[in-house]
Amino acid sequence: MSPNPQWDVPRALGVARLFHLVCGVRDACVTPFLTLYLRQLGVAAPWVGILMGTKHLIAACWTPFCAFLARRYQKRRMFLTGSLLGSAGASLLMVLVPPADRNLGNHFCNGSSKVATTVLPLVVTQTVTMTSAQGSVPNHWAGAPSLPGSRHTRALDTSGFPNGSGKTQERTLRGLQTYLVGSVEGVRTTAQALNLVTSGLRENSQKGTSEVSNANLSLLPGSTTLGGPVNVSKTQGDIQTHNHTLKGSQWTVILSFGFLVFWELLAAPLEQVADDSLYEYLDFVDAADRNKDLWVWRLLGISAGVCGIAALVEHLECFLVANGPQGVIYFYSYSLVSTLALAVSTAFPVPIDQQQRPSYKAIKALSLVRDDSRLILLAFTVFWIGATTSTVQNFLFWHMKDHGSSDLVMGFSVVLGLLGEILFHPFRTSLLRKLSRVGVLGLGLGCLALQMLYYAFIWSWWSVLPVQILSAISSGALWWAVGASIGDLASSRMERSLNTLFRGHLYESGCSLGSFVGGFVALRFGVAVLYQACCVVLLLWLAVFLSIQPRLPQEQRINYSKLLAMEGSNSSDSEQGSEGDWLVRAMREEHTDWKG
Repeated sequence: MSPNPQWDVPRALGVARLFHLVCGVRDACVTPFLTLYLRQLGVAAPWVGILMGTKHLIAACWTPFCAFLARRYQKRRMFLTGSLLGSAGASLLMVLVPPADRNLGNHFCNGSSKVATTVLPLVVTQTVTMTSAQGSVPNHWAGAPSLPGSRHTRALDTSGFPNGSGKTQERTLRGLQTYLVGSVEGVRTTAQALNLVTSGLRENSQKGTSEVSNANLSLLPGSTTLGGPVNVSKTQGDIQTHNHTLKGSQWTVILSFGFLVFWELLAAPLEQVADDSLYEYLDFVDAADRNKDLWVWRLLGISAGVCGIAALVEHLECFLVANGPQGVIYFYSYSLVSTLALAVSTAFPVPIDQQQRPSYKAIKALSLVRDDSRLILLAFTVFWIGATTSTVQNFLFWHMKDHGSSDLVMGFSVVLGLLGEILFHPFRTSLLRKLSRVGVLGLGLGCLALQMLYYAFIWSWWSVLPVQILSAISSGALWWAVGASIGDLASSRMERSLNTLFRGHLYESGCSLGSFVGGFVALRFGVAVLYQACCVVLLLWLAVFLSIQPRLPQEQRINYSKLLAMEGSNSSDSEQGSEGDWLVRAMREEHTDWKG
């Protein structure tokens, strides 16, 4: 290798942009639709929250450790290749996860309803009292027998159940039971009814009889009147089916958890290792500021990928994958695009001469946050942003699906938000100048709270689309203000480390907590109530933020360009070399950062 290698900065930037574009398409193939796929497998909301919370926790803790190892042992190229290859293979393991209902096929391909095709284990059984037999029965009950004044017990997805006139909802928690969301064929046997019949059969078997009490049998489908006759052998078969479904749901959750954790361990380090590699490559020739537009290429890749995969699923999945739950094509596409990214990564810029100072100084960044009250307040703000936005990532598509949205509409809703961020970016400087970073932070939190409130009251398959334009402020401008605040409060050498700390550790930790809590709230109260709660949390934190911020010290870092101009106008010999000289203080600060 030549001792003075040629540093081709334009080529390096071109390869990096292409790499981020392809990785954006890769992430869009699965990430937005992952929780929806888990729902179709039969994974309940609490378990979805646990799975996604674990995924975010791995990203918060495992990623910086891998980035440290990659630099310490000069194995960045190996980490890039291994992450892409490993995640491509691990994603295909998700295809092997069996649905909770072994008889579940691709209902979209065989002509069944797309909405009512879900098996959800370990969730709440919902009892609905029908007060009339009028046509006001919601679509979730299409095909179900309805008798005036009678009660029909039926498992129903509690998230997003629409409120309407002429019916009363009575929710009863039945933990650790499987229920089936009915299809167009009619009402299916529920866990509650099966438990009653099971107990009746057990009691009668002890008495040496084969009868089941009418009180228990009246809860099962198959009798047209309360207390009507039911085939006991058929009932026993339904009980066996229920037991098989319960065992199947347990294996579905276990395998999903194991495969998802393994997949995330392989995929999580990719972005951080690539960013560190490119930064040090450019920093060696003082061109580190030229990589600030890479996020645009990643967002463009996500926008293209999310719409492309949604269109592929809707139009070609029945031709490519006729059996199994809808959405397995997500993982095949992810694996295919990962292979393409692997080819691009062979030309990705990796620094040849490893520098001595660390590029990510986590301990020094944590100490800076601990010693600065303004950074502490900003850290809590980022944490709550992550906790609330995780509910959108996890359950918004569930909410849209319950209102009849297709995958293409869901993908288009993501694209609207991302394009809003890109198009609004040219106004970043003027917005921060007019409102200040604190004002933009407050505006971003307010818009995010407004979005959450809007999500709670969507009424149709298209109603989410108009509010997505607010993502330009609730996501784009909000993170601009966070970055500007870090830039004002940190030295030049620590700014990137603090950005990584806030976007990596703190944001992902907030997403982890939000996922854990959000799953249980969605189960117990519904997705609409979850978004209302997120709106309240954001508004309360906004009030706390605006009340505390003015009381904090408003120091700023040294502006060296202004001090240099002042030095030119007043350059007495007595001031040069003094302890208070700005150049001496600047050199001391840089020396401290270098050692940290």
